[in-house]
Amino acid sequence: MPLPTHTPVWRVKNSPVESVILDLSDDATFALTEEPVPQLEDGEMLVENVYISNDPAQRGWIQKGVLPERLYVAPVREGDVMATHSIARVLAINDNTAHEFKVDDLIYCMTTGWRQHAVVKANPSACLPLMVPDDVPPTAALGLFGVPGFTAYYGLKDILKLKEGESLIVSAAAGAVGNVVVQYAKNVIKAKKVIAIVGSDAKCQRIKELGADVAVNYKSDTFPQDLVDATSGFVDAYFDKYISGYVLDQVIPRIKPNGRIAACGSISGYNKGVGKPNMGTTWVEVVTNRLTIQGFVIFDFMFPKDGSNRVGTEAFPDIAGALQRGDIKLKEAEEIVEVPFADIPKVWGRLFTGANTGKLVTKLKCGA
Repeated sequence: MPLPTHTPVWRVKNSPVESVILDLSDDATFALTEEPVPQLEDGEMLVENVYISNDPAQRGWIQKGVLPERLYVAPVREGDVMATHSIARVLAINDNTAHEFKVDDLIYCMTTGWRQHAVVKANPSACLPLMVPDDVPPTAALGLFGVPGFTAYYGLKDILKLKEGESLIVSAAAGAVGNVVVQYAKNVIKAKKVIAIVGSDAKCQRIKELGADVAVNYKSDTFPQDLVDATSGFVDAYFDKYISGYVLDQVIPRIKPNGRIAACGSISGYNKGVGKPNMGTTWVEVVTNRLTIQGFVIFDFMFPKDGSNRVGTEAFPDIAGALQRGDIKLKEAEEIVEVPFADIPKVWGRLFTGANTGKLVTKLKCGA
């Protein structure tokens, strides 16, 4: 089969100020183009995206006017290819390069972005061998054995230092990170009580099946009282994916004195209407109850400055062991949506409407 000479590409057309616009209008956030595939140079590979990661953090990368020095990755500006991580198939490799990859390998890519075909460097700055246990589907490299799973692991172990017998609240508990937090906290660490906050009654039922002792729907009119009822005696720790807004305002007064909060996302503030910070009446709780709030970025653990391989020696074997024992259920931890390339933004947009459960992965239809 001849190698492709052109590829469809999604680029940022209009950097959003409030909500993203996922259509083909003049005001649309993204634009679909058809572009030539570059010639392979020494040390490069031609790859075809198969699975694309969808992450709330991508919304922050494209915010209009965002300062590069306030991000942990480079911002994606107007005219840039939309950035993402993906699993791609190797189609061709420059013959003059020493490498560990071969044609038809599935690899983990950090630089393809929203392209069907891309030319990438055959080195760890651009791509890595797929790291999943035997008999585990490759999509797990984007979820349980990727950024979401490792975020859950280090947020619980290093940031919150959650111990057996303690209690925990988890927001966005049905999402890619949250569902792993619930399962690992309850089934591995043996937390006494795990309270999950989700966005629908159906998600309440699903997250309880994964190990949550109690699940509350933050969209319910009774949410404030439901949370109070679920946290009688207060809780030791909070794993937060919202950072601001209505949910955080309700949770802070339910944390014990000297309690801990791990902050690893801000989905409530990404788009207009999904939650605005208040905390005028709750911030005093941080002071009077000596709460500790620590933000963290998982790349600090995945790529530590000392060059150590903490993920390979700690997180990966621990999570693999939990999966093998049945303490974590992979099937419930990911949602794969197969669509043609043109529908990539629509699938990504589901992150901000609560339509997904678990890690949302886009599978690209062959030839579409």
